[in-house]
Amino acid sequence: MFRYYLLLGARSLRRNPALTALMVLTLAIGVAASVATLTILHVMSGNPIPHKSDRLLVPLLDVAPKRNYVPGLREPYSQQSTYPDTVNYLRSGPGVRRTAIYDIGGAVEPAKRDDPVIQLGGVATTSDYFAMFEVPFRYGSAWTPAHDERAARVAVLSPSKSEAIFGDVDPVGKTFRSWGETFTVVGVVGDWKPTPRYTNLTNGSGGYFNGEDQVFIPFKTAVSLELRSNGNTTCSRDSGVGYKGFLESDCVWIQAWFELASPADRPAAQAWLDHYAAEQRRGGRLERNAPNRLFNVTEWLEYMEVVRADNKIAVWLAFGFLALCIVNTMGLLLAKFSTRAAEVGVRRALGAGQGAIFRQFLTETAVVGIAGGVIGLLLAMVSLWLIRKQSQDLSVVAQMDWPMLAATFAIAVGAALVAGLLPTWRACQVSPALQLKSQ
Repeated sequence: MFRYYLLLGARSLRRNPALTALMVLTLAIGVAASVATLTILHVMSGNPIPHKSDRLLVPLLDVAPKRNYVPGLREPYSQQSTYPDTVNYLRSGPGVRRTAIYDIGGAVEPAKRDDPVIQLGGVATTSDYFAMFEVPFRYGSAWTPAHDERAARVAVLSPSKSEAIFGDVDPVGKTFRSWGETFTVVGVVGDWKPTPRYTNLTNGSGGYFNGEDQVFIPFKTAVSLELRSNGNTTCSRDSGVGYKGFLESDCVWIQAWFELASPADRPAAQAWLDHYAAEQRRGGRLERNAPNRLFNVTEWLEYMEVVRADNKIAVWLAFGFLALCIVNTMGLLLAKFSTRAAEVGVRRALGAGQGAIFRQFLTETAVVGIAGGVIGLLLAMVSLWLIRKQSQDLSVVAQMDWPMLAATFAIAVGAALVAGLLPTWRACQVSPALQLKSQ
């Protein structure tokens, strides 16, 4: 019976192609606007590592001085950690893995004077980084904890930087010079572009979604070479004299992470952090006595406001526009169905019940929704393409995926059915006797 109703609906739509085209286009424009904005929000707010996001934690302590402190405000919390705290986290912090990250920048020294200088931008971190964040490798592997301990001159490269330096070959075992030292390549990462870039939201070049880390070197190696952070550094007090004084200061410039064996270990990790903070206060630090915070991945994305309020407002506005399109489509359907009162009266007189009429006309509106979904999908994809061309920051998130593809048709058909409820109900109220009298 549904197939029969579908056939009747398709034939009815062909009777008045201009009106049908207007309904489909009205619905398609509303669907395209809502789907395009929803797609961007969907990608922005995605969980980049869902199977372990509740086991990866960022610790934050408030190391700023007590002056002008108002308890309860968000502002006192820095987004990074000090070097002394980071060293203690790595040495005795909770979890099965611990890592530290800070941005570095440099250049590859050319082998010949006439060769171009190749710029490098990446992070100093620990060997746990790669296993913790499940970084795949195209060639080689990560360095070992032994390399961490002896501040070895080893490096992992991104695929693009490996090709720029060595060409399209396996570079493992090859060397390059940077920061006045010779580094041996131990690995090249594979296709790894988490969205958002949750591992390094504070300093990551290219923002929350774009860019890549081109080189990875051991954390201790970078410190031994006295490499300053290439990202944000916040000092609430004098940073001391020289690099040694900077390391000993309360300047925050390093991102720390813990990986727990189980989400159930989080209370123990919080207890460890509270105990550590209490020890530091006894030593004269952490004057504000602010709460010590742990954020899992999704909490960290929210804290860093990866999805801004204006992104959410844009989605609400787009769906408001869709609602307006639904109202317009409803008016067009009312006009269309009102001209078919005689047809309905004859069908009712021949024995068709109100339920049958209702299902027939609602199926007809679903056909409008499917057609609107197809055109709306095309318009949405064109919109996303234009966004990618116009905005480098949004080029990664303006991408249609399978869930959003399914959502497009669900929104279109749902919108059409909502628009068709009132016209369909009005069509079912036609009195067969009155219609037959008037003929």
